[in-house]
Amino acid sequence: MGQQETVATSLADTVREGIGAALAEVDADLARRYPGDPGTRQPVHTVYVPGDAFTADTLRSWGDQALAMLDEHAPDAAALAAVLGLPDDLAGPVYERVRAKLEREPIEDLRIDFEDGYGVRSDAEEDEAAARAAALVAAAYRDGTAAPYMGIRMKCMEAAVRDRGIRTLDIFLTGLLAAGGLPDGLVLTLPKVTYAEQVTAMVRLLEAFEKARGLTPGRIGFEIQIETTQSILGPDGRATVSRMIEAAEGRATALHYGTFDYSASCGVSAAYQASDHPAADHAKAVMQVAAAGTGVRLSDGSTNVLPVGPTAQVHDAWRLHHGLTRRALARAYYQGWDMHPGHLPTRYAAVYAFYREGLEKAAARLAAYAAKTGGDIADEPATAKALSGYLLRGLECGAVAPAEVARLTGLTRTDLDGLAGRVGG
Repeated sequence: MGQQETVATSLADTVREGIGAALAEVDADLARRYPGDPGTRQPVHTVYVPGDAFTADTLRSWGDQALAMLDEHAPDAAALAAVLGLPDDLAGPVYERVRAKLEREPIEDLRIDFEDGYGVRSDAEEDEAAARAAALVAAAYRDGTAAPYMGIRMKCMEAAVRDRGIRTLDIFLTGLLAAGGLPDGLVLTLPKVTYAEQVTAMVRLLEAFEKARGLTPGRIGFEIQIETTQSILGPDGRATVSRMIEAAEGRATALHYGTFDYSASCGVSAAYQASDHPAADHAKAVMQVAAAGTGVRLSDGSTNVLPVGPTAQVHDAWRLHHGLTRRALARAYYQGWDMHPGHLPTRYAAVYAFYREGLEKAAARLAAYAAKTGGDIADEPATAKALSGYLLRGLECGAVAPAEVARLTGLTRTDLDGLAGRVGG
């Protein structure tokens, strides 16, 4: 009594030990290549502002302009719900949260653009703009007015603009260090990547900067912008984007889809260039599979239809943007680009409705899973991971409140991080 019964086996311990030794290298490779979710907040969007247009009040100005557009074109919850087709039970909570967000934190991720949105300028002009951007970003972090994430999009690694892009990046990073250091929310974007070797070049560039300034190796990461067909499929038929993630040597933080450059490279005519085109869906599906488990985040592109003009025209643009955002969320693209202050109300309305409409069901399923009480759905660990990830994203963007989630699930934030597999959570 009280002793474990002996069961019969046929294999010697050396068999198990031999298999373990044979797979040790594979185990290490899996851990290196697929570390899982980094455990950090992912912004719901990225706002692009040309380098010469960025000022100290850009973030607040965008929020104020978005609020003014709501006042003019959707002054209450019922009006916005009618435009976007929101259910009655969501209209009030979503509208209130959208307005609060625009007042508190209108932009989650800001990229000061020195590429397409900035164009080709004289070296002196771009030098001045890059230094000015660094000073403004540093000041914003010092005085508490910065977005959670901020940085620049440099020019690409193609021969014609390579030197200019490198110089702009050097000026910007050097300026940040001179003003107090690199902020935790720093994000850099490398556009128009076609070959993995260009990613490797970016890695070597950042290594050189870190060494020159005595920074911790690996301190600076960057996003890879997917804007060309070569970045999806190489001449050998292999998925190039996977090679790019590998070439980044752990520095890649995200893959951003470039709607219009990619569509044009596929020969899609201008009238049909959009993030829901089949060519876009194919590219983003390849990106999604390549990034899965690597800790590299995904971002959808933008729409170039701006909500400007008379109310009917604004409403049409809002419906389009809202629909594209909802479509992306359902396809696990939780971030996208916004190009105009008028896109902010529909970005947040779509995001908040997405997380609020499924809150109670997701919470109930997760609570049943955690308590092992069962229910009408037999959820597995992978589904629990998805459910907790859904709730965490809702919390981080402000769609739901911590008290709501705690009440509905009986779980703490630490519990949710653990179920979601967030290594840094």
